[in-house]
Amino acid sequence: QLQASGGGLVQAGSSLRLSCTASGRTVSQYHMGWFRQAPGKEREFVANIKRTGGYTYYADSVKGRFTISRDNTKNTVYLQMSSLKPEDTALYYCAASAGLITSSVRQKNAYDYWGQGTQVTVSS
Repeated sequence: QLQASGGGLVQAGSSLRLSCTASGRTVSQYHMGWFRQAPGKEREFVANIKRTGGYTYYADSVKGRFTISRDNTKNTVYLQMSSLKPEDTALYYCAASAGLITSSVRQKNAYDYWGQGTQVTVSS
């Protein structure tokens, strides 16, 4: 089970750090991703960190502002978000994949397990 937390209401330009903690699973064994879904829109890829090697991938819309990382000792994956914009407002989900290939990191159907989401609201 994945538990996402850290969302909130912030002003544009602020920062937030989201956390995704796994229970019953070990995040070091999974490729981990963050997705988001705004009202009336489809769930979209935000960031991914591969199981080994620390390789990371980002959506163009967040590149340079968001950073995904993992702390295997805490069984947690983070999404550090900076310079937040109103268009970043969404429900943010973390996801885990056991057998992700690089060409699929941005595809939500490539992930096996999902957390419940944490709301991020950015006011202008």
